[in-house]
Amino acid sequence: APQSAPPEAVRLTEGAIRQVKEVIKAQGFEGYFFSIRVVPAGCSGLGYDLNLVKESKAGDSVWEQDGVKLATDGMSAQYLAGTEIDYVSAITGSGFKFNNPNAKSSCGCGTSFTT
Repeated sequence: APQSAPPEAVRLTEGAIRQVKEVIKAQGFEGYFFSIRVVPAGCSGLGYDLNLVKESKAGDSVWEQDGVKLATDGMSAQYLAGTEIDYVSAITGSGFKFNNPNAKSSCGCGTSFTT
């Protein structure tokens, strides 16, 4: 069973929780994990990969926040510690926004970061 998030874990805002729950319901993915990973990407080197997955992978950190099951791998966890994920809806576009205290800089396109 998913555990409570450790203090250094990723936290989702109410808006992000609401969006994840809406997508899970719309797609019929009840019981799935919201997987958050850091992957090589963009001009700054690292980016975020968000997916709904049926099962967490062996070795993943898993926890639950307000009814949403979350999972991340050990490598990503070190880059994500303390990160807050929000969901922003604006005229210019909607999407998840990361407030990552570990990111020293991000690229102009906003899709990647360095630590």
